[in-house]
Amino acid sequence: MKAVIFDFDGTLADTLPVCFLAFETVFKKFDNREVTTEEIIEMFGPSETGIIRKNLKNNNYDEAIELYYEIYQDQHSNIVQNNEEIKTLLEQLKTNGYKLGIVTGKARRSLDISLDCLGLNTFFDVIITGDDVEFQKPNPEGIYKALENLNVSHKEAVFLGDSEADIIAGKEASVTTIGVQWLPNIQTIEFKTQPDEIYSSMKGFLRFLSIL
Repeated sequence: MKAVIFDFDGTLADTLPVCFLAFETVFKKFDNREVTTEEIIEMFGPSETGIIRKNLKNNNYDEAIELYYEIYQDQHSNIVQNNEEIKTLLEQLKTNGYKLGIVTGKARRSLDISLDCLGLNTFFDVIITGDDVEFQKPNPEGIYKALENLNVSHKEAVFLGDSEADIIAGKEASVTTIGVQWLPNIQTIEFKTQPDEIYSSMKGFLRFLSIL
């Protein structure tokens, strides 16, 4: 194994609550509509801009998108806590020579906000966002792009994610696929598509890689 590729929301950072707040604010202001967490999760797939353009009835999309990012940035430090265990995990992986990547449906703009706020900018050798692909997870396009950029084969990489779409994408890309449930807020409680492994602790994953 040479590379570890991560999903972001719910996998590397507990960012789902700030995503939900930003979407709730947008739909309330522009559609006067209350949306539940479950409804928002059902919209997941496209980037934030894609979700708004696809699901907002009001056609002031650009203004709505700007409000989303305003809320996301302004409330990020209040809602999303720095996770030292995640930083330690990434540091251990780098120390042990692994190439690291992110494949996320998030737009580059929101991912950059999160990476900056959480001090995670320097760890990754490749980042593939929702802006970089034509087809979102569960399509494996993003994982294929990451493998190509990292110059590793599917047999040399592992992909970690918290959602059903992550697991399907990993399976489709023929990489070892890990379901993670180690953060407070995750998208999928029970996977219908079975990952190769499921971990509720980062130490368990490190043992899987024989680092601990």
